[in-house]
Amino acid sequence: MSTGTAVDWAGSVVLLTGSSTGGIGQHIVSLARGLVAGGASVTVCGPAATGEQFDFTATGALFVPVEIPANPTPADARAVAALRRVLAGPVDVVHAHGLRAGLVAVLARPAPPVVVTWHNSVLATGLRGRVSRLVERVVARRARVTLGASADLVARARAVGAPDARLVPVAAPALPPPRRSRAAVRAEFGVAPGQPLILSVGRLHPQKRYDILVDAAARWRDLDPVPVVVVAGSGPSYRELAARISTARAPVTLLGHRTDVADLLGAADLAVVTSDWEARQLFAQEALRAGVPLVATAVGGLPDLVGEAAVLVPPGDATAVDEAVRALLGDADRRAALARLAVAQAARWPTEADTVAAVAALYAELAPARKGGPSGNSATRGGTTDPAAGQA
Repeated sequence: MSTGTAVDWAGSVVLLTGSSTGGIGQHIVSLARGLVAGGASVTVCGPAATGEQFDFTATGALFVPVEIPANPTPADARAVAALRRVLAGPVDVVHAHGLRAGLVAVLARPAPPVVVTWHNSVLATGLRGRVSRLVERVVARRARVTLGASADLVARARAVGAPDARLVPVAAPALPPPRRSRAAVRAEFGVAPGQPLILSVGRLHPQKRYDILVDAAARWRDLDPVPVVVVAGSGPSYRELAARISTARAPVTLLGHRTDVADLLGAADLAVVTSDWEARQLFAQEALRAGVPLVATAVGGLPDLVGEAAVLVPPGDATAVDEAVRALLGDADRRAALARLAVAQAARWPTEADTVAAVAALYAELAPARKGGPSGNSATRGGTTDPAAGQA
Protein backbone atom coordinates (compact mmCIF):
# COMPACT_ATOMS: atom_id res chain seq x y z
CA MET A 1 0.00 0.00 0.00
CA SER A 2 1.41 3.38 -0.95
CA THR A 3 1.74 5.76 1.98
CA GLY A 4 3.70 8.57 0.35
CA THR A 5 2.85 11.56 -1.80
CA ALA A 6 4.54 11.99 -5.15
CA VAL A 7 7.19 14.72 -5.16
CA ASP A 8 8.45 16.10 -8.48
CA TRP A 9 11.92 17.60 -8.14
CA ALA A 10 13.33 19.08 -11.32
CA GLY A 11 16.93 19.49 -10.21
CA SER A 12 20.14 17.71 -11.19
CA VAL A 13 21.48 14.84 -9.08
CA VAL A 14 24.54 12.61 -9.29
CA LEU A 15 23.92 9.10 -7.93
CA LEU A 16 27.25 7.46 -7.04
CA THR A 17 27.82 3.77 -6.35
CA GLY A 18 30.67 1.38 -5.84
CA SER A 19 30.65 -2.17 -7.15
CA SER A 20 27.22 -3.81 -6.85
CA THR A 21 25.64 -7.00 -8.07
CA GLY A 22 22.37 -6.84 -6.15
CA GLY A 23 20.30 -4.62 -3.91
CA ILE A 24 22.21 -1.34 -4.17
CA GLY A 25 22.23 -1.43 -7.95
CA GLN A 26 18.54 -2.28 -8.10
CA HIS A 27 17.77 0.56 -5.68
CA ILE A 28 19.65 3.06 -7.84
CA VAL A 29 17.77 1.88 -10.92
CA SER A 30 14.51 2.44 -9.05
CA LEU A 31 15.56 5.91 -7.88
CA ALA A 32 16.86 6.95 -11.29
CA ARG A 33 13.69 5.81 -13.06
CA GLY A 34 11.41 7.59 -10.59
CA LEU A 35 13.45 10.79 -10.45
CA VAL A 36 13.67 11.07 -14.23
CA ALA A 37 9.90 10.55 -14.46
CA GLY A 38 9.49 13.42 -11.99
CA GLY A 39 11.54 15.80 -14.15
CA ALA A 40 15.01 15.47 -12.64
CA SER A 41 18.26 15.26 -14.56
CA VAL A 42 20.05 12.16 -13.26
CA THR A 43 23.67 11.11 -13.73
CA VAL A 44 24.73 7.73 -12.34
CA CYS A 45 28.44 7.22 -11.64
CA GLY A 46 30.10 3.96 -10.71
CA PRO A 47 32.27 1.10 -12.00
CA ALA A 48 31.78 0.27 -15.66
CA ALA A 49 30.91 -3.35 -14.79
CA THR A 50 28.13 -2.16 -12.50
CA GLY A 51 26.81 0.10 -15.25
CA GLU A 52 26.78 -2.81 -17.70
CA GLN A 53 24.95 -5.09 -15.28
CA PHE A 54 22.19 -2.65 -14.35
CA ASP A 55 21.89 -0.60 -17.58
CA PHE A 56 21.19 2.66 -15.76
CA THR A 57 20.80 4.46 -19.09
CA ALA A 58 17.56 2.55 -19.70
CA THR A 59 16.00 4.70 -16.95
CA GLY A 60 16.71 7.87 -18.92
CA ALA A 61 19.78 8.72 -16.83
CA LEU A 62 23.30 9.46 -18.01
CA PHE A 63 25.96 6.97 -16.93
CA VAL A 64 29.58 8.02 -16.39
CA PRO A 65 32.13 5.36 -15.36
CA VAL A 66 33.90 6.11 -12.07
CA GLU A 67 36.00 3.16 -10.97
CA ILE A 68 35.75 2.86 -7.18
CA PRO A 69 37.96 0.05 -5.78
CA ALA A 70 36.33 -2.47 -3.45
CA ASN A 71 38.58 -1.31 -0.58
CA PRO A 72 40.19 2.07 0.17
CA THR A 73 43.47 2.34 -1.80
CA PRO A 74 45.54 5.11 -3.39
CA ALA A 75 43.40 4.46 -6.49
CA ASP A 76 40.63 6.33 -4.68
CA ALA A 77 42.40 9.50 -5.84
CA ARG A 78 41.55 8.60 -9.44
CA ALA A 79 37.91 8.01 -8.50
CA VAL A 80 37.79 11.36 -6.70
CA ALA A 81 39.29 13.10 -9.75
CA ALA A 82 36.80 11.40 -12.08
CA LEU A 83 33.88 12.44 -9.86
CA ARG A 84 35.15 16.03 -9.74
CA ARG A 85 35.07 16.13 -13.53
CA VAL A 86 31.42 15.13 -13.46
CA LEU A 87 30.72 17.74 -10.80
CA ALA A 88 32.17 20.48 -12.99
CA GLY A 89 28.74 20.63 -14.62
CA PRO A 90 25.58 21.94 -12.94
CA VAL A 91 24.68 19.59 -10.05
CA ASP A 92 22.29 20.29 -7.19
CA VAL A 93 22.78 17.17 -5.04
CA VAL A 94 25.33 14.36 -4.82
CA HIS A 95 23.83 11.13 -3.46
CA ALA A 96 26.27 8.30 -2.73
CA HIS A 97 25.20 4.76 -1.96
CA GLY A 98 27.34 2.71 0.41
CA LEU A 99 30.39 3.67 2.45
CA ARG A 100 32.88 3.23 -0.41
CA ALA A 101 30.96 5.58 -2.67
CA GLY A 102 30.31 7.84 0.31
CA LEU A 103 34.04 8.17 1.00
CA VAL A 104 34.78 9.13 -2.62
CA ALA A 105 31.93 11.66 -2.55
CA VAL A 106 33.06 13.44 0.61
CA LEU A 107 36.73 13.41 -0.44
CA ALA A 108 35.71 15.17 -3.65
CA ARG A 109 34.43 18.05 -1.46
CA PRO A 110 31.65 19.02 -3.86
CA ALA A 111 29.88 22.36 -3.56
CA PRO A 112 26.41 20.71 -3.68
CA PRO A 113 25.15 18.95 -0.54
CA VAL A 114 26.20 15.31 -0.14
CA VAL A 115 23.68 12.64 0.87
CA VAL A 116 24.97 9.16 1.69
CA THR A 117 22.74 6.12 2.04
CA TRP A 118 24.13 3.40 4.30
CA HIS A 119 23.01 0.03 2.95
CA ASN A 120 25.24 -2.30 4.96
CA SER A 121 26.73 -2.70 8.42
CA VAL A 122 30.48 -3.08 8.99
CA LEU A 123 31.03 -6.75 9.89
CA ALA A 124 34.76 -7.03 9.17
CA THR A 125 37.23 -7.48 12.02
CA GLY A 126 40.97 -6.90 12.33
CA LEU A 127 42.71 -4.26 10.22
CA ARG A 128 39.97 -4.21 7.60
CA GLY A 129 37.36 -3.66 10.28
CA ARG A 130 39.34 -0.80 11.84
CA VAL A 131 39.73 0.87 8.45
CA SER A 132 36.02 0.45 7.72
CA ARG A 133 35.05 2.00 11.05
CA LEU A 134 37.34 4.95 10.32
CA VAL A 135 35.59 5.34 6.95
CA GLU A 136 32.24 5.29 8.77
CA ARG A 137 33.28 8.24 10.93
CA VAL A 138 34.67 10.26 8.04
CA VAL A 139 31.62 9.70 5.85
CA ALA A 140 29.11 10.27 8.65
CA ARG A 141 30.66 13.56 9.75
CA ARG A 142 31.16 15.04 6.28
CA ALA A 143 27.84 14.11 4.69
CA ARG A 144 25.10 16.72 4.88
CA VAL A 145 22.48 13.98 5.43
CA THR A 146 22.94 10.27 6.13
CA LEU A 147 20.11 7.93 5.17
CA GLY A 148 19.91 4.47 6.73
CA ALA A 149 18.17 1.54 5.08
CA SER A 150 17.34 0.21 8.57
CA ALA A 151 17.02 1.70 12.05
CA ASP A 152 20.27 0.15 13.32
CA LEU A 153 22.19 1.85 10.51
CA VAL A 154 20.66 5.21 11.45
CA ALA A 155 21.65 4.65 15.09
CA ARG A 156 25.19 3.73 14.06
CA ALA A 157 25.54 6.82 11.87
CA ARG A 158 24.44 9.04 14.73
CA ALA A 159 26.82 7.28 17.12
CA VAL A 160 29.83 8.05 14.92
CA GLY A 161 28.97 11.68 14.39
CA ALA A 162 26.40 12.12 11.61
CA PRO A 163 24.80 15.57 12.10
CA ASP A 164 21.58 14.50 10.39
CA ALA A 165 20.67 10.81 10.06
CA ARG A 166 17.27 9.62 8.87
CA LEU A 167 15.53 6.34 8.09
CA VAL A 168 14.52 5.80 4.48
CA PRO A 169 13.55 2.15 3.94
CA VAL A 170 14.60 0.71 0.59
CA ALA A 171 11.68 -0.95 -1.16
CA ALA A 172 12.34 -4.04 -3.23
CA PRO A 173 11.27 -3.66 -6.86
CA ALA A 174 8.14 -5.62 -7.64
CA LEU A 175 8.83 -8.95 -9.29
CA PRO A 176 7.17 -9.73 -12.61
CA PRO A 177 4.45 -12.39 -12.61
CA PRO A 178 5.75 -15.98 -12.78
CA ARG A 179 6.26 -17.21 -16.33
CA ARG A 180 6.21 -20.93 -15.55
CA SER A 181 3.86 -23.07 -13.54
CA ARG A 182 4.69 -24.37 -10.07
CA ALA A 183 4.76 -27.90 -11.47
CA ALA A 184 7.18 -26.98 -14.26
CA VAL A 185 9.67 -25.35 -11.89
CA ARG A 186 9.51 -28.22 -9.41
CA ALA A 187 10.04 -30.68 -12.24
CA GLU A 188 13.24 -28.81 -13.20
CA PHE A 189 14.69 -29.69 -9.79
CA GLY A 190 13.27 -33.21 -9.62
CA VAL A 191 10.89 -32.41 -6.77
CA ALA A 192 8.41 -35.24 -6.31
CA PRO A 193 4.74 -34.69 -5.34
CA GLY A 194 4.61 -33.96 -1.62
CA GLN A 195 8.34 -33.28 -1.41
CA PRO A 196 9.20 -29.85 0.10
CA LEU A 197 11.16 -27.28 -1.91
CA ILE A 198 13.13 -24.82 0.20
CA LEU A 199 14.51 -21.67 -1.45
CA SER A 200 17.10 -19.04 -0.62
CA VAL A 201 18.24 -16.23 -2.91
CA GLY A 202 21.27 -14.02 -2.44
CA ARG A 203 24.91 -13.41 -3.22
CA LEU A 204 27.20 -16.27 -2.25
CA HIS A 205 29.15 -14.24 0.28
CA PRO A 206 30.27 -14.99 3.86
CA GLN A 207 27.76 -12.44 5.24
CA LYS A 208 24.90 -14.59 3.94
CA ARG A 209 26.10 -17.57 6.02
CA TYR A 210 24.99 -20.21 3.57
CA ASP A 211 27.28 -22.55 5.48
CA ILE A 212 24.62 -22.52 8.21
CA LEU A 213 21.92 -23.45 5.69
CA VAL A 214 24.07 -26.29 4.33
CA ASP A 215 24.74 -27.65 7.83
CA ALA A 216 21.04 -27.52 8.70
CA ALA A 217 20.05 -29.12 5.39
CA ALA A 218 22.43 -32.02 5.99
CA ARG A 219 20.32 -32.90 9.03
CA TRP A 220 17.15 -33.00 6.93
CA ARG A 221 18.26 -36.23 5.24
CA ASP A 222 16.38 -38.06 7.99
CA LEU A 223 13.08 -36.46 6.96
CA ASP A 224 10.64 -38.35 4.77
CA PRO A 225 10.52 -37.06 2.13
CA VAL A 226 13.89 -35.31 2.17
CA PRO A 227 13.47 -31.63 1.23
CA VAL A 228 15.07 -30.24 -1.90
CA VAL A 229 17.03 -27.07 -1.10
CA VAL A 230 18.03 -24.64 -3.85
CA VAL A 231 20.09 -21.46 -3.56
CA ALA A 232 19.96 -18.88 -6.37
CA GLY A 233 22.92 -16.52 -6.58
CA SER A 234 26.57 -16.27 -7.46
CA GLY A 235 29.58 -14.93 -5.60
CA PRO A 236 32.97 -15.57 -4.05
CA SER A 237 31.83 -18.34 -1.67
CA TYR A 238 30.74 -20.72 -4.45
CA ARG A 239 33.64 -23.18 -4.30
CA GLU A 240 33.73 -23.29 -0.52
CA LEU A 241 29.99 -23.93 -0.35
CA ALA A 242 30.10 -26.57 -3.10
CA ALA A 243 32.79 -28.43 -1.18
CA ARG A 244 30.82 -28.16 2.05
CA ILE A 245 27.68 -29.50 0.36
CA SER A 246 29.62 -32.45 -1.00
CA THR A 247 31.31 -33.27 2.30
CA ALA A 248 28.08 -32.99 4.31
CA ARG A 249 26.03 -34.81 1.64
CA ALA A 250 23.50 -32.02 2.06
CA PRO A 251 20.46 -31.94 -0.29
CA VAL A 252 21.40 -28.47 -1.54
CA THR A 253 21.84 -27.29 -5.13
CA LEU A 254 23.60 -24.04 -6.00
CA LEU A 255 21.74 -22.65 -9.00
CA GLY A 256 24.00 -19.71 -9.83
CA HIS A 257 22.56 -16.41 -10.96
CA ARG A 258 18.87 -16.63 -11.85
CA THR A 259 16.50 -14.15 -13.41
CA ASP A 260 13.35 -16.14 -12.59
CA VAL A 261 13.01 -15.51 -8.84
CA ALA A 262 9.24 -15.06 -9.24
CA ASP A 263 9.05 -18.57 -10.75
CA LEU A 264 11.20 -20.01 -7.97
CA LEU A 265 9.03 -18.43 -5.26
CA GLY A 266 5.90 -19.74 -6.95
CA ALA A 267 7.28 -23.26 -6.60
CA ALA A 268 8.74 -22.98 -3.09
CA ASP A 269 7.21 -24.27 0.13
CA LEU A 270 9.56 -22.34 2.42
CA ALA A 271 12.07 -19.50 2.11
CA VAL A 272 15.15 -19.26 4.34
CA VAL A 273 17.53 -16.37 5.14
CA THR A 274 20.58 -17.22 7.27
CA SER A 275 22.54 -13.94 7.06
CA ASP A 276 24.67 -12.48 9.83
CA TRP A 277 23.17 -9.09 8.99
CA GLU A 278 20.66 -7.54 6.61
CA ALA A 279 18.88 -4.20 6.36
CA ARG A 280 15.67 -4.81 4.39
CA GLN A 281 16.83 -7.76 2.37
CA LEU A 282 15.26 -7.87 -1.07
CA PHE A 283 14.65 -11.62 -1.01
CA ALA A 284 12.89 -11.42 2.36
CA GLN A 285 10.61 -8.77 0.88
CA GLU A 286 10.02 -10.84 -2.24
CA ALA A 287 9.19 -13.97 -0.23
CA LEU A 288 6.63 -12.23 1.97
CA ARG A 289 5.02 -10.49 -0.99
CA ALA A 290 4.67 -13.89 -2.66
CA GLY A 291 3.14 -15.40 0.50
CA VAL A 292 5.96 -17.91 1.00
CA PRO A 293 6.54 -18.80 4.69
CA LEU A 294 9.91 -17.43 5.77
CA VAL A 295 12.53 -18.49 8.31
CA ALA A 296 15.04 -15.66 8.82
CA THR A 297 17.73 -14.57 11.23
CA ALA A 298 16.83 -11.88 13.78
CA VAL A 299 19.47 -9.40 12.63
CA GLY A 300 19.65 -5.79 11.47
CA GLY A 301 16.41 -4.55 10.00
CA LEU A 302 14.81 -7.96 9.46
CA PRO A 303 12.73 -8.06 12.69
CA ASP A 304 11.19 -4.66 11.89
CA LEU A 305 10.65 -5.70 8.28
CA VAL A 306 8.83 -8.98 8.88
CA GLY A 307 7.10 -8.35 12.20
CA GLU A 308 5.08 -11.43 13.16
CA ALA A 309 4.97 -12.68 9.57
CA ALA A 310 8.09 -14.89 9.72
CA VAL A 311 9.88 -17.26 12.06
CA LEU A 312 13.00 -15.55 13.42
CA VAL A 313 16.05 -17.47 14.62
CA PRO A 314 19.42 -16.41 16.08
CA PRO A 315 22.26 -15.86 13.58
CA GLY A 316 24.99 -18.47 13.23
CA ASP A 317 22.83 -21.25 14.70
CA ALA A 318 22.30 -24.26 12.41
CA THR A 319 20.31 -26.04 15.11
CA ALA A 320 17.82 -23.17 15.31
CA VAL A 321 17.39 -23.17 11.52
CA ASP A 322 16.99 -26.96 11.52
CA GLU A 323 14.33 -26.89 14.24
CA ALA A 324 12.39 -23.99 12.73
CA VAL A 325 12.23 -25.60 9.31
CA ARG A 326 11.27 -29.00 10.74
CA ALA A 327 8.47 -27.42 12.74
CA LEU A 328 7.05 -25.62 9.72
CA LEU A 329 7.30 -28.63 7.42
CA GLY A 330 5.32 -30.61 9.96
CA ASP A 331 2.59 -27.98 10.42
CA ALA A 332 0.59 -27.12 7.31
CA ASP A 333 -1.76 -24.85 9.28
CA ARG A 334 1.15 -22.79 10.59
CA ARG A 335 2.56 -22.43 7.08
CA ALA A 336 -0.82 -21.26 5.78
CA ALA A 337 -1.14 -18.75 8.63
CA LEU A 338 2.34 -17.38 7.95
CA ALA A 339 1.51 -17.04 4.26
CA ARG A 340 -1.53 -14.90 5.10
CA LEU A 341 0.45 -12.80 7.58
CA ALA A 342 3.24 -12.35 5.03
CA VAL A 343 0.97 -10.87 2.38
CA ALA A 344 -0.65 -8.56 4.94
CA GLN A 345 2.72 -7.43 6.27
CA ALA A 346 4.06 -6.73 2.79
CA ALA A 347 1.01 -4.60 1.99
CA ARG A 348 2.06 -2.21 4.78
CA TRP A 349 5.58 -1.61 3.47
CA PRO A 350 6.58 1.52 1.57
CA THR A 351 6.51 1.03 -2.18
CA GLU A 352 9.17 1.99 -4.70
CA ALA A 353 7.14 5.14 -5.40
CA ASP A 354 7.13 5.99 -1.68
CA THR A 355 10.91 5.61 -1.49
CA VAL A 356 11.44 7.80 -4.56
CA ALA A 357 9.05 10.42 -3.15
CA ALA A 358 10.91 10.49 0.18
CA VAL A 359 14.27 10.93 -1.55
CA ALA A 360 12.93 13.59 -3.92
CA ALA A 361 11.48 15.47 -0.94
CA LEU A 362 14.91 15.41 0.71
CA TYR A 363 16.54 16.78 -2.44
CA ALA A 364 13.92 19.54 -2.58
CA GLU A 365 14.69 20.36 1.05
CA LEU A 366 18.44 20.55 0.42
CA ALA A 367 18.41 22.10 -3.06
CA PRO A 368 15.07 23.50 -4.24
CA ALA A 369 14.86 23.11 -8.02
CA ARG A 370 15.48 26.25 -10.01
CA LYS A 371 12.77 27.69 -12.17
CA GLY A 372 12.95 26.70 -15.78
CA GLY A 373 13.35 22.96 -15.32
CA PRO A 374 16.27 20.70 -14.50
CA SER A 375 19.56 22.40 -13.81
CA GLY A 376 21.40 19.65 -15.70
CA ASN A 377 21.92 19.71 -19.44
CA SER A 378 18.98 17.80 -20.91
CA ALA A 379 21.03 17.09 -24.01
CA THR A 380 23.07 14.62 -21.96
CA ARG A 381 20.02 12.55 -21.12
CA GLY A 382 18.95 9.39 -22.88
CA GLY A 383 21.90 7.08 -22.63
CA THR A 384 25.16 8.72 -23.62
CA THR A 385 28.18 7.56 -21.65
CA ASP A 386 30.57 10.35 -22.66
CA PRO A 387 31.91 11.89 -19.44
CA ALA A 388 32.48 15.20 -21.17
CA ALA A 389 28.79 15.44 -22.01
CA GLY A 390 27.96 15.92 -18.34
CA GLN A 391 30.15 19.02 -18.26
CA ALA A 392 28.35 21.02 -20.92
